[in-house]
Amino acid sequence: MGAVWRRLRAWWKPRVDPHAWARAQRQKIGDRGEAATRAMLQPLLASGWLIVHRRALPGSTADLDHVLTAPGGTGVVIVDSKQWHAQKPTWLVRDRVHCGTEDRHQQIEKVASYARRAAQRLSLPADAVWPLVVVHGSQVTGGVLKASAAEFPGPVWVVSPAQMVSMLLESGRRHGRDDRAAADLAERVARVFPPYVRKA
Repeated sequence: MGAVWRRLRAWWKPRVDPHAWARAQRQKIGDRGEAATRAMLQPLLASGWLIVHRRALPGSTADLDHVLTAPGGTGVVIVDSKQWHAQKPTWLVRDRVHCGTEDRHQQIEKVASYARRAAQRLSLPADAVWPLVVVHGSQVTGGVLKASAAEFPGPVWVVSPAQMVSMLLESGRRHGRDDRAAADLAERVARVFPPYVRKA
């Protein structure tokens, strides 16, 4: 009777889609990285930065983790949060970003493409939108990497969480503060990139 019962239980056991489960796990990890970045960005508000989180990129299925408007109203920073392997360093190998031995440069290219499209949507020069990847977990060699991407004119900055805020504060100080210009640009950002709604 025990063997029959075990077979019945196995037959009735809900089937788990391994791909759906893996996607859900990756999403959980990604959500943790985004939440950590969101908390770290909060002090920038006192310096005139304006910030929105998880915005849709029209014309694509992508979402922008964090979109920052500079205090001078001169540009925008697209911040993408990554949660990479804590036991493997993030570094450049032949000008490509790797986590340990794994090539992650495709993700850098993707963030650069978000910045390029954001500039087009906002009618800004390409160099007025700055793509920045903040890596949680994995140690970024030297704290900051200056990567390049195809079809993007400027660098893609890959930074450790410890470097991110100080780097942005320094950039804000360098370009000055204009609350009115920043508010106008932030209003355009909010209008052009609506809140992202995750599909079930």
